Amino acid sequence: MSLIIRERYSLKNCNTFGVDVTARWYAEARNDAEVGAALDAARQRGAELLVIGGGSNLLLTGDQDAFVLRMASQGRHLLGEVGGRLLVEAEAGEAWHSFVLWTLEQGLAGLENLSLIPGTVGAAPMQNIGAYGVEVKDVLHSVVALDRQTGELREFAAGECDFAYRDSRFKRESGRWLILRVRFALAREAELHLGYGPVRLRLLEEGIDEPTPLDVSRVICAIRAEKLPDPQVLGNAGSFFKNPVVGAASAERLREHWPELVCYPAGAGEVKLAAGWLIERAGWKGYRDGDAGVHALQALVLVNYGRASGGQLLALARRIQADIRARFGVELEIEPVVR
Repeated sequence: MSLIIRERYSLKNCNTFGVDVTARWYAEARNDAEVGAALDAARQRGAELLVIGGGSNLLLTGDQDAFVLRMASQGRHLLGEVGGRLLVEAEAGEAWHSFVLWTLEQGLAGLENLSLIPGTVGAAPMQNIGAYGVEVKDVLHSVVALDRQTGELREFAAGECDFAYRDSRFKRESGRWLILRVRFALAREAELHLGYGPVRLRLLEEGIDEPTPLDVSRVICAIRAEKLPDPQVLGNAGSFFKNPVVGAASAERLREHWPELVCYPAGAGEVKLAAGWLIERAGWKGYRDGDAGVHALQALVLVNYGRASGGQLLALARRIQADIRARFGVELEIEPVVR
């Protein structure tokens, strides 16, 4: 099937905030050939190519005078053992949570803590998604990406991806690399991570002393569903701000004023502060200005109650950033890509 290109296409259903803006051109690529055709089409039109997945880490503040390409490729495969682990490959357009559940059905462990994160497989390494003490970098084997400058394919080993907290070389060089598929090295024997957040407590409350990866996934899904709004019901992009990382001395000074400060060791003399605690402590939790607001149950989540524009949501985020800077002397960094 040849690439279908649409003009003046509404992106409302292509971003989880549900912001209604249009793309000058829009197409969906289901295989490598269609990706190549999209690159050619954008080049012929002299248009910027904007690649999106599930739109769950995206804030659109206006119409996009660009060629928007949604990665819609499907496929997941067991590739065999490498270093005592099973290598699993998934196409970039696969829904992340569905892929996680599929790996668990295969009896594989490693992705259970990342259950119910919205988005696609291709976006996961870009953002180095993480939750409950696990990041994609911990289980990623390699990434196959297209060099948009040369048209050549390149395979990046995990160590070549330059992963950092919610960051990677693919995010920093987003105009060059287009992720086509991702490979993960997963374990047949569970190596569970239960020390972060309320996961272990919830398991114990259910009388589970020796949990399986499926148990961990189920509990994490329940916890996330209780705290985070469903984008199908209330527009949002999950955590809107990164947890700021500060020096240990700065964290100690903050604790002198706010002994209840929520923070975690981040290694190398640094401390990760809970951005949600800072925002809630500043009184923003549940705040609403028109249809732009802060979720009533999770201060880290900005929400669209219906007709908020991307500009209104961004203006609210800027107000929160300024307030946190003034109160705590801490800079909050926006997590979604703002366009």
